[in-house]
Amino acid sequence: MEQVHLFTKKLKPTHISHSLPFPTHVLEAFPFPQGAHTMKFEAVDATDNVWRFCLSTRLTGAYPKPVLLRSSWHRFVEQKGLVPEDRVVFFMERDDMVRRYTVRAQRKVMILMGQDVWVDVEDLPLYGL
Repeated sequence: MEQVHLFTKKLKPTHISHSLPFPTHVLEAFPFPQGAHTMKFEAVDATDNVWRFCLSTRLTGAYPKPVLLRSSWHRFVEQKGLVPEDRVVFFMERDDMVRRYTVRAQRKVMILMGQDVWVDVEDLPLYGL
């Protein structure tokens, strides 16, 4: 299966304390049940832990404005020790029958030759951080 990058989001204080907005274009990667505005899905992190998230869209307005609900997102934030300026990256693998999601929590550790170097938060001890 090929891994497809869904999106990367640098975290702001409101993402840490509240919900995580998703780009509208990635909704096509999430098969919402007919007529539903919420969908639960699982994503695996860098250490093969499974995280259960709830993705929600609003019922009114010009566009769906998808977000990960705080009830499922905040546990991930706390466990990973995420802070503003960290980032999360979501990927999807798909075959004919199954969709698998992956999530990475990353922190910028340096700038090397003008490029940001991001490391999974689980690997920060390897860098003495």
